[in-house]
Parts: sequence; C-alpha cells; structure tokens
Amino acid sequence: LVRQQGPTVSTSMVGRILTRLKQRGELVEAPRPAVPGSRRALRFRPYAVRKPKQYAVSRPGDLVQVDTLEVRPLPGVVFKQFTARDVVSRWDVIPAHTRATAASASEFLETLLHRMPFPIRALQVDSGSEFAAQFEQSCQQRGLHLFVLPPRSPKLNGAAERANRTHTEEFYQVTPCSLEMKKLNRELRQWERIYNTLRPHQSLGYLTPRQFLCQFSSQRKE
Repeated sequence: LVRQQGPTVSTSMVGRILTRLKQRGELVEAPRPAVPGSRRALRFRPYAVRKPKQYAVSRPGDLVQVDTLEVRPLPGVVFKQFTARDVVSRWDVIPAHTRATAASASEFLETLLHRMPFPIRALQVDSGSEFAAQFEQSCQQRGLHLFVLPPRSPKLNGAAERANRTHTEEFYQVTPCSLEMKKLNRELRQWERIYNTLRPHQSLGYLTPRQFLCQFSSQRKE
C-alpha cells in the first residue's frame, strides 16, 4: 500500500518529530533579541513582532514610525517618499526613491540612522513587503527592535500618517519639485532642515523639533 499510494505525512506528525528533535537537543532554534512582553514572531517574519502594550515611549528614539508616501507630480510620474517620524520629538527624515523595495528600504534605513540626531531604539512599520526581508535583516543586525502593525490599521502609525499629510501640503503642493531623483532629494533635504529646525510645532508647544531636543537634553541634565 505504501508503494502504491506513497507515504502520508501530516502536519501534526511533522510537529511531533520537530518537538522530539528539540527535546533531544538535535534541533536548536536560532536566538533573537526579545522585547519584554512582546508576542512571538509573526508568521513569515523571523524578527519583527507586534509592539507590546507595555513598551514605554518616553525619550527621543524610543519609537520611530515609518511609512511610505506615493507622490505623483505629473501624470505617469510616480515615486516613493520614505517617511520617518520620531514620536517624541517629531523629528522627520524624508528621502525619496524611485520605488519602495526591500533594497531601497534598507538604503533608507542607513539614511535614517545617519540623519536622526539621537540613537534609535525601535522602528514601527506596516506590513508592506518593502519592510521585510533585507530591511528586517538590517534592523536585526543593528539591534533595532522592529514592530509591525496589524493589517489595515494606519491609525496606529498616526505620527507617520500626519507627517505624510504635512509634507504633502507644505512641500509637494506648493513647490515645483524636480523630477530628477538626486535633485529632488537635495530639495527634500532642504525642506527637511526647515521642518526640523525652523517650523514651530503646535504639538511641541510651538517649539521646533531641534528646540525641543535642546530643552529635553537640558532637563535631563538637571
């Protein structure tokens, strides 16, 4: 019968075999940094987890929300802006790329770490494919916690969503931006400086993000 029908292996049988191998020490799972109170890794996401409810956000860098913004300056012209906002200081980093891929997201991560004026502890992203694979591996290699939102829950990334709206209204809708990527990123870099160092924020008591960081640093030293 086995020769005619072939061997039958059920999911439960595979599970039992793996359990026995683990118990005998013949199968060892690779360790990964854990966030206290975090849930187990998401399916097909070896490192990312949901943000634990008790995860504390009190300092700049504790949580940076990340999103992408699709920009269409002309019919048939599309590019992607990667938006990162620190939820405490409201400091933004907003480079543009031709596409949102895992490779461009990893390049964005390098830019983000370079431009944020403080160490980053954790990133929060949606479940887009650009934030998996290479990007996820880059976060793990750098010891950055990576939190992934549940499907269809943009409100949980509200700071990044608000940043996208602000940059759309205050830059793209009023600036004849370049269509050439290098030049566009120079223009975005200039706007980013204005946004972070000159534009007052109501949510910060009408301080700029830079002023807020200076004030925060002074209070920590007292």
